[in-house]
Amino acid sequence: MVKNMKQYIYGKNPIMEALKGASVYKVYMLNGNKDQKIFNLCKNNQIPLEFVDKKEFDKKVGKAVHQGVMACVENYRYYSVTEILDAIPQNKQPLLLMLDGLEDPHNLGAILRTCDAVGVDGVIIPKNRSVGLNATVAKVSTGAIHHVKVAQVTNLTRTLEMLKKESFWIVGCELENSQDYREIDYNMPTVLVIGSEGFGMSRLVKKSCDIQVVLPMVGHVNSLNASVAAAVLLYQVYNSRHPL
Repeated sequence: MVKNMKQYIYGKNPIMEALKGASVYKVYMLNGNKDQKIFNLCKNNQIPLEFVDKKEFDKKVGKAVHQGVMACVENYRYYSVTEILDAIPQNKQPLLLMLDGLEDPHNLGAILRTCDAVGVDGVIIPKNRSVGLNATVAKVSTGAIHHVKVAQVTNLTRTLEMLKKESFWIVGCELENSQDYREIDYNMPTVLVIGSEGFGMSRLVKKSCDIQVVLPMVGHVNSLNASVAAAVLLYQVYNSRHPL
């Protein structure tokens, strides 16, 4: 589903990526900004460019670190899970990431960046009690938001049951009753599940997992930031599928 609304994004990398394919209505640059790459992209794509003062920037994006450039764009598209599955190449081992209740847009942005790096086919998030796609996510993702398909679903557990019928194995990151994440052979259609920053996976989602893995820690803290945990696990999947 495409949401026919507009929003403002900011930062050089997100806007340069948006200018390569997203629906950009207008670009704004701070008076005195001489970024020739963005200027040329606007010119080549026939997108209006306007120079404005700092007050105009603050009005639209607040006190964010905007690097002197912002753009009015169409809201980010959410895909259906079916659309994501249909787009997976036949010769590729599928890999999906489900985020159960992630609330920090910085974490989501960092996760999308890693997903793009390792070739994740799609990310699934819940419609309620979860961060969605927004300008902060776009900025942190450094443009990956335009390349990684994201689905919003009403019920994560039902979605997992549907994916099981499509031959996916559900691998959840959990502290208790779990095995070392390095013991798993990820050469199978995989849905990797990462829980929320403070509470982990919800009870029903945890119950739906076929395998539970843990990241061993020998320090004084007992958990990692959600985006860090996701990155470690995703690269382990990549390593399992593409050994040296």
